[in-house]
Amino acid sequence: MYAEPLARLIEELSKMPTVGPKTAQRLAFYILRMPKEDAERLSQAILDAKARIHYCSICFHITDVDPCATCTHPTRNRSMICVVEDPRDVLAMERTREYRGLYHVLHGAISPLDGVGPDDLKIKELLDRVKTGEVQEVIVATNPRVEGEATAIYLAKIIKPLGVKVTRIAHGVPVGGDLEYADEVTLAKALEGRREM
Repeated sequence: MYAEPLARLIEELSKMPTVGPKTAQRLAFYILRMPKEDAERLSQAILDAKARIHYCSICFHITDVDPCATCTHPTRNRSMICVVEDPRDVLAMERTREYRGLYHVLHGAISPLDGVGPDDLKIKELLDRVKTGEVQEVIVATNPRVEGEATAIYLAKIIKPLGVKVTRIAHGVPVGGDLEYADEVTLAKALEGRREM
């Protein structure tokens, strides 16, 4: 139906999350209408992001420097680590302007049905950080759904014996929701209402 280069562009765009065939087609036609310089800037931005963005060697958040700016910031509270599932959750927590500690990104949640176990996440690295003795509290901010709850319970079970306080953010975030979609007030209240596990 389409010329091969256009069909390939639509196919590649449709592989992106939440982009169905119709949206991919609209995006492809929009890109075709763009001035050549804008299309080149878009493609260069994609290539630059792929080349320069990586994970922080300490917290596993996305960054272009290692360690990341949060891990090296002199005013962050090093006695607290907020554990999240995804790098987007760090950005959501930062928007609240309420949390001043450090982060740890697990890159997922325990989900036996999907074949994701503790060894598939950055849990060993979290334990290594906790065992340094500097950390006094681990705030578990996994998403409030079955997988996030299972991950929170697992983390509490392995961290509490180390003598570190483990808290869970309050459920101001709707059950079944994701942190990245919650507004700042809801996240701030959830952070304030966290409870020990």
